[in-house]
Amino acid sequence: MDFKPLVALLAIVNPLAIVPFFIHYTQGFSTAQRRRTIVTASFSAFVVIASSALLGLQILEFFSISLASFQVGGGMLLLISSMNMLNAQPAEAKPNTHELEDGAAKAAMGASIAVVPLTIPLLTGPATMSTVVIYAEKAQNFLQIAMLVGYGVVIGLATALCFSLAHPIARVLGKTGINVMTRLMGLILAALAIEVMAGGLHKLFPILSRGL
Repeated sequence: MDFKPLVALLAIVNPLAIVPFFIHYTQGFSTAQRRRTIVTASFSAFVVIASSALLGLQILEFFSISLASFQVGGGMLLLISSMNMLNAQPAEAKPNTHELEDGAAKAAMGASIAVVPLTIPLLTGPATMSTVVIYAEKAQNFLQIAMLVGYGVVIGLATALCFSLAHPIARVLGKTGINVMTRLMGLILAALAIEVMAGGLHKLFPILSRGL
């Protein structure tokens, strides 16, 4: 049983690193509103991962993109994400994250922020989708695809757990603890990113494998 996809996904999604954002966006929410936000964000993260596992390869085929090219591009994206994490930033953080914070704060009580920005782009985004598609291609039977979808369930449950315990986690770990955890996951993700890129480069340039 290969747990690399799960390790990679946990490193990329890293719901612990998103706890401060969750606390910020849900300030002023009632208990019921916060609970709905947790359920929606967790389910949305699962849907993104499951959709990538089941439909990602078909989308690549539709756009005539080779998997080897996608592996190299996806690996580079993972490496960039790992660099963000090594700087104690969320893996999927965008340059306009602060703008998202401002917009979400203004509309927090009027609309759900569970899908945007919590799920996309903070929890799941291009790096997450790329990872799932790359591992989906390696799957040799339906059971392995089902395992990828199952990993989506695990990510959803981990997200729900972290968000449900957001305030206790923030108190216990503090900003320093969350930063240390984020950097550790970033280091693991960097190693996985190099492995993914190497696999794609060997397919694009078979001569690279001859010396191995």
